Amino acid sequence: MNITAKKPGAVLRATQPAVSKKKRKASGKDIMAALLCLFPSLAGFLLFYGVPFVESFGMSFFSSPVNGHFVWFNNYVSLLTNQAFLKAALNTAIFTGIGGPLLVILSLLLAMALQKPVFGKRALRTLFISPLVIPVASVVLVFQVLYDNNGALNGILASTGASGVDWLKSDAARYIIMLLYLWKNMGYNMVLFLAGLGTVPKPCLEAAEMDGANGFQKFRHVVWPSLMPTTVFVTVMSVINSFKVFREVYLLAGSYPHDSIYTLQHFMNNMFTSLDYQKLTSAAFVMAVAVTLIAGLFVALRKRADNKKRL
Repeated sequence: MNITAKKPGAVLRATQPAVSKKKRKASGKDIMAALLCLFPSLAGFLLFYGVPFVESFGMSFFSSPVNGHFVWFNNYVSLLTNQAFLKAALNTAIFTGIGGPLLVILSLLLAMALQKPVFGKRALRTLFISPLVIPVASVVLVFQVLYDNNGALNGILASTGASGVDWLKSDAARYIIMLLYLWKNMGYNMVLFLAGLGTVPKPCLEAAEMDGANGFQKFRHVVWPSLMPTTVFVTVMSVINSFKVFREVYLLAGSYPHDSIYTLQHFMNNMFTSLDYQKLTSAAFVMAVAVTLIAGLFVALRKRADNKKRL
């Protein structure tokens, strides 16, 4: 008697329940319904973001947007030797490298402080969240009243006999913009960290207390690992928002501000004004790559931390 061995795959297929035609039809309808719901958003994204980005990237390899010829990487070489671009890139890197981590740390400390029983907790939360609903023009007006050459701060100095300072045209301009950036974005990050702190497992905190762990040890071994996803998201958003500070700087100091606050967005705005599309598109792509690499780095660090946690 010959016995023929069946393949494992055949056995598995035989044991699996057959999917009915009605279920397949239903899943197909669900996919179509989902695509129809997503179509307006996808179409808008492709029309206003995707296609212009690809077109701008292609334009960065031509000598002119009209009847230009292919010049390979000459535009990028010219960009990287441009002193105005190098100054703008350095200022942006300094601002992001200092302001981003500082915003994350201060927002986390603020969230941890407001998580504890504090007098007027709700009022304080509302106070820190309020910058999110204040228009940018109003924020800029307040800072102009304070730090303008004829502003309130110079008025106080004049009343004491000291000479005034044109704050927005001095080295102090970077710190003023940093203060504005922190004040504008700290409330949003605080809300995210408060949500993340709410997910920290209380049994783990109680077990750490029973083992004699102090506050720093509890934060390091219990709170911080639980906050890692929130921290990565907050850090990426802080970096992105640091690139958006151009709005405030432009309204405060114009197209050509003090050297310390001349950012990449100023450079691109000036290239657009002078119709130098080659430098504009090249700088835009370089900035997009930089933001993507920074975001990818933090995501990779998060995945690495998650893998260590599993092990």
